[in-house]
Amino acid sequence: MTNSGWQAARGVVCAVLLAVPAPPPAVAQGGSSAGPVAPDIKDTGSLAGPRQPIFFRHDVHAGQDKIPCLYCHYTVTVSSEPGIPALQTCIGCHQIIGGSTPSHKAEIQKVRTAWSERHPPEWIRIHALPGFVRFPHMRHIKVLGTNACATCHGQVESMAQVSQVSTLRMGWCVHCHAERKVSQDCTVCHY
Repeated sequence: MTNSGWQAARGVVCAVLLAVPAPPPAVAQGGSSAGPVAPDIKDTGSLAGPRQPIFFRHDVHAGQDKIPCLYCHYTVTVSSEPGIPALQTCIGCHQIIGGSTPSHKAEIQKVRTAWSERHPPEWIRIHALPGFVRFPHMRHIKVLGTNACATCHGQVESMAQVSQVSTLRMGWCVHCHAERKVSQDCTVCHY
């Protein structure tokens, strides 16, 4: 191979390595924390929340493996929307990690297939507000801190399948604003 061929190959390798995010430290070191192991669940029908195209286990990722919310939902500090993590984030770990049980392996295979076919899953939204309400996540994270996700979303680290736990209705929001002594002016949320 010529010198320019080697340079091109190095460039491709660097681009691939930069394109796929590094796994969080606990995952990169080859395992989960010494905490409790999430049970194997084969049927999600009895769980709260909508069935998703891939059974993503928050109790495994955020609970057992202690992956911070911001690892996957990295836009929450700079955007109005927290965003659903890109498939690229998932494959960053799951190109290496294959799962420990047959049901985990089957769900991880769905991630790998979606990645190879370049067809991300069509996730079902769980927390939704009416179109006339503005909830800028970045402002709330700035005030409440990066560990405040549970304030609205509940203890997702213990949920096998995420479901909505707070009403997210106006009275619930106004109560939170009153508790924290912040503006209750209508234009804060309705603009």
